Amino acid sequence: MHALSIPTWIIHVSSVIEWIVAIWLIWVYSGISQNPAWRYLAIAMLPLLVSAMCACTWHFFDNPLNLEWLVTLQAAMTVVGNSTVCAAAWWIWRSAKLTTPPNP
Repeated sequence: MHALSIPTWIIHVSSVIEWIVAIWLIWVYSGISQNPAWRYLAIAMLPLLVSAMCACTWHFFDNPLNLEWLVTLQAAMTVVGNSTVCAAAWWIWRSAKLTTPPNP
């Protein structure tokens, strides 16, 4: 755990916790608004959570070479997560466009 300073650890861990809370709040909002498109966003955020957890795990063990595959997994999950969040945002936009009546 010596790879990062205490303030940096606080930022890393709080970011993971914030991401979990954001996923949960979006999931709840989907139910309240009865718009399943928001639920897709919550699911689409999961690869980015995995990416953050890979980074924290690698740093927790002091960045050993035998866990370097975590860096590759983190990068892959970031690409997948950015793509899925983009698709979910498009889905939300599309569902809003379909349910909103046109302006006269």
